[in-house]
Amino acid sequence: MNRLRALALLGAATLTAGGLTALSAGTARAADVDVARNGGFESGLTHWTCSPGSSATASGPAHTGAAALRAAPSGLDNARCSQTVTVKPNSTYTIAAQVQGSYVYVGASGTGTQDVSAWTPGSGGGWQRLSATFTTGPNTTQVTVYAHGWYGQPGYAVDEFSVVGPDGGGPTDPGPSLPGAPAGAAVSGQSANSLTLAWDAVGGAAGYHVYQDGVRVRTVSGPPAQITGLAASTSYSFRVSAYNAAGEGPQSAPVTGTTTGGDPGTPGPPVPRHALTGYWQNFDNGAAVQRLSDVSPQYDIIAVSFADATATPGAITFNLDSAGLGGYTVDRFKADIAAKKAAGKSVILSIGGEKGTITVNDAASAANLADSAYALMREYGFNGIDIDLENGLNPTYMTQAMRALSAKAGPSLVITMAPQTIDMQSTSGSYFRTALNIKDILTVVNMQYYNSGSMNGCDGRVYSQGSVDFLTALACIQLEGGLDPSQVGIGVPASPSGAGSGYVSPTVVNNALDCLTRGTNCGTFKPSKTYPGLRGAMTWSTNWDAKAGNAWSNAVGPKVHSLP
Repeated sequence: MNRLRALALLGAATLTAGGLTALSAGTARAADVDVARNGGFESGLTHWTCSPGSSATASGPAHTGAAALRAAPSGLDNARCSQTVTVKPNSTYTIAAQVQGSYVYVGASGTGTQDVSAWTPGSGGGWQRLSATFTTGPNTTQVTVYAHGWYGQPGYAVDEFSVVGPDGGGPTDPGPSLPGAPAGAAVSGQSANSLTLAWDAVGGAAGYHVYQDGVRVRTVSGPPAQITGLAASTSYSFRVSAYNAAGEGPQSAPVTGTTTGGDPGTPGPPVPRHALTGYWQNFDNGAAVQRLSDVSPQYDIIAVSFADATATPGAITFNLDSAGLGGYTVDRFKADIAAKKAAGKSVILSIGGEKGTITVNDAASAANLADSAYALMREYGFNGIDIDLENGLNPTYMTQAMRALSAKAGPSLVITMAPQTIDMQSTSGSYFRTALNIKDILTVVNMQYYNSGSMNGCDGRVYSQGSVDFLTALACIQLEGGLDPSQVGIGVPASPSGAGSGYVSPTVVNNALDCLTRGTNCGTFKPSKTYPGLRGAMTWSTNWDAKAGNAWSNAVGPKVHSLP
């Protein structure tokens, strides 16, 4: 921003839609200045007004400096942030900004002539420059300038927002100002005598004060902050404020945390009778980049994808892709897990995936899996484990591992499985045998009805993927092969982009659910009886669902939750 002012004041160049262009002598506008304030967001969101549903913050990583605007559209909100600038009538101004994300807009309204905007349709994998030029009307002294995303699209970032043109006589950015109130305060960890707090960083903050029940107890340079010396099984209220050279800003909304009773394990909520499961991607592959807090509330079980193998056979670890997920910190991730659990959801860790290399083929590796999985549950707050080993598994030792984990975690443990269709054609298959071996502690098997060729149904006939019959006739094999209906779910892609093949519309999924539970809306295959206790449905993934505006969960979720 200062660089732009310097160039303008020298009269050597002006900013156009294509960049900096030389001006001839006699046409230089020596009085041109940047009339926007806090365009680098180094003072948080000072001078900016953002829509209430945008979750807007000023935090890193930035194009330059320490902060950038980050906001997240929703289905009904485009996450608009704006400010009013003072301008000169009958004058030309150029808006410019560095943006990151899909469908990011910058523009101006109330110009007195023609309002303008510019936008970018693709993420491009990095920062892109947008600009737009407008001319004010003969009586225009104030214009609203803005940035926003698009409904249902992923979050966006904006930095170096400027509005360059003649000085309209309005206030300029005086430099550091009081930082804003920290957003996103949450409890990210707990023990018998301590609570750990996390919050979103505030742009322009030099540090933070933590208040416990109205009394300042800690000062830290950044989140998180651990508050120790607390009593067991006791609730405490906290607020956080940011400060800098200008002073201390307003406090955050209060957050309440309760210490444990001495047991570090935190039981998860019970899985509802009918549940919707979704896989959450810990990576960016073109789907919407989400935080767990962004996942639709329609999902009852969220499977974090994926655990990573270690050098120890059978052992797993988890590495949050903070950089790929837009600066998502481990503390915020833990806090989001805790918030989902408080809302009655189960958050579990998925083992495997297409490229998973975890092998459990002896007693030692089985013990390693159980020990490492339980350690991750205690560290992050996961409710359980999902088995998605697409390269095969050993039923004897996977059974040992799951029983050892169950003994450690207790009856609230959630165990799900996501076999391919070929893995569940016969009870003699390794996946089916494992499911039957742990039937007493198994939550649900969400078979993947996609990326599959034609398969036999329970009536011996061959069915092709992509139809109601494929879903119902293959589910029938599990239902009649020994699994309880509550342990059977239908797994499908959330959108055509979510899998190589096998996508079906939500209507087909809902018809299959009706067919299996009520005996209605069947295709040519109709089961000999109904299974009203069917657990529900699963999708890959919550991210692809969000990319498509949550169309899948908004259609299938209510159907699952209304099953008999």
